[in-house]
Amino acid sequence: MKPDKSTKPLIRAKALSKIYQMGEVEVRALTGVDFEILENEFIVILGPSGSGKSTLLNLVGGMDQATSGELYYKDLPLHQADSKKLTLYRRDAVGFVFQFYNLIPNLTAWENVSLSAEIAKNPFDVSTTLAQVGLAHRGDHFPSQLSGGEQQRVALARAIVKNPDLLLCDEPTGALDSQTSIQVLKILKEFHENYHKTVIIITHNAGVAAIADRVFYLKDGAISKIVTNAQPISPEKVTW
Repeated sequence: MKPDKSTKPLIRAKALSKIYQMGEVEVRALTGVDFEILENEFIVILGPSGSGKSTLLNLVGGMDQATSGELYYKDLPLHQADSKKLTLYRRDAVGFVFQFYNLIPNLTAWENVSLSAEIAKNPFDVSTTLAQVGLAHRGDHFPSQLSGGEQQRVALARAIVKNPDLLLCDEPTGALDSQTSIQVLKILKEFHENYHKTVIIITHNAGVAAIADRVFYLKDGAISKIVTNAQPISPEKVTW
């Protein structure tokens, strides 16, 4: 069942810019970006390498701060928040999924997920979450004993178990084959639909855009257009 879409903005950006200083060279990663992301939306941010996707995700995730402009999570001004507030925001509100898993190698799958649950305010059950990503039988295995697809599903479970309002995914299928990618996208859609959560995926794969409620197209650090999908397709129908 599709969740009812909220009209409340979860994330708001106004004239958001990020400039990196590399020696004497200024790199304008984002330039005057404006957008709103509503509660319960499934968003894909699409663009080529160097378009500003990862920079935008880092700002929304509280891992970096803007050079100028405004960025809010609900009523929290992320652009002005101190390091303590950003740490609490990342801990309590955000789940992260990266392209290259970032699992702790000397912990089992269950322990990797449990570690995330221990810092969360209202976590899901660890064993139940592993079962939801199809890895109930692999909980006592170390990352080196798991395939790439299984490691990514552990990484998904680690993010989901926190029960975050916002799930941020940086190229979550970038290192996976098409069948495993479909599995990962199905898990993300189920989390979104079953728990009414906001999910943001950044990718360069145009096929993934069709599963989103809205698609933000980034080019040269700016949003070139935003497209609404009236009827998002299921992950099984994505063209790879």
